[in-house]
Amino acid sequence: MNILHISDLHLGKKLFDRERLPEQAEALDELVRLCDGERVSLVLIAGDVFDTYLPSAEAEELFFRSVKALAGEDRAVVIVSGNHDDGVRLAAGAPLAEGAGVYLFGNRPRAFSVSSSRPVRAVEAGEFYLVIEDAEGERVYLNCLPYPNEARFKEGKSDESFSEKMARWIARGEEGYRGDMPHILLSHLFVAGGKTSESERDIDLGGARAVPVSVLPKEGYIALGHLHRPQQIGNARYSGSLLQYSFDEANTQKCALLLKTEGKEFSVREIPIKAGKKLVRLECDGVEAALALLPQYQNNYIELTLHLTAPLTTAETRALRACAEGLVSILPKLRQQEETPVLRRASLSRGELFDEYYRSVYGELPQDKLREAFLALMEEEA
Repeated sequence: MNILHISDLHLGKKLFDRERLPEQAEALDELVRLCDGERVSLVLIAGDVFDTYLPSAEAEELFFRSVKALAGEDRAVVIVSGNHDDGVRLAAGAPLAEGAGVYLFGNRPRAFSVSSSRPVRAVEAGEFYLVIEDAEGERVYLNCLPYPNEARFKEGKSDESFSEKMARWIARGEEGYRGDMPHILLSHLFVAGGKTSESERDIDLGGARAVPVSVLPKEGYIALGHLHRPQQIGNARYSGSLLQYSFDEANTQKCALLLKTEGKEFSVREIPIKAGKKLVRLECDGVEAALALLPQYQNNYIELTLHLTAPLTTAETRALRACAEGLVSILPKLRQQEETPVLRRASLSRGELFDEYYRSVYGELPQDKLREAFLALMEEEA
């Protein structure tokens, strides 16, 4: 059976003020073509379908249209909610979605129907698991765990550690497994040792919510979402986010993971996602150098670090933004001169104090007009 593992779509997410829904739509269309070309039977989406609990109508429309296309006429799609998703809201349409071959796991445990006539369908189901069978009769077991916390499982505080809770929650999804077919844990969580990026929010970096590898299933494949960089930790794999969502992902190739069952084992192949604008970080020594460099990156989103000897003027900022439509972030860095001998402040006039302060910040003396304006302001305050 061919299986596609993706996650962290973050539909509706913006880059600063830039709308990225068209790029997300393009990437999802690319994945539909990939499913058709690779004869995929099952698509796994490991959480963070949306970027917020209350996505826009446009983001929801894109989700419904895209997930229907991913399921097509002869595929199944299984989705667990992530920490950015409202699990109740996401799974509200589960009874309707099931008829289209889409199985949604959110906050409320529910057993799915096994009476579908679709070529790829659930033939066994529990509150936390599915057995999917394809047209050739091959089966795969799915332990489906939405983003885990006490609120989602309607549990109060207890003396159990988070690791103990995780072991118990994972065990609930193992209730139907008999060891006679390939096994997948589909979840959205942070495994200890994973590499994060700037675009992840509300992630438990302190360690209290990090899931130790020791509580994860030892066999089969673990299909995860939450971390935006594709990576592997033991038999657990993060497919990464649909697009580059922060500038520290600028050199990260986004991909989908194509699994093929081989008995009870899996082979895994990374398929690059080509859609979406790439993010680049540029660094220039002065405005003129930046104006010469920016036109080479017209089809990218750009974060520009500028080394300056004086603050940017409004005119310079406008010129930079007009030079490249994709320039979304300007980070000015003002050079400082080498340390100067310490002067006794009591012996300096107001003008001299201002000169020394300005030079310590901007690396040069202020213009006469600026000094005069400062001194005039000081006179008014006096």
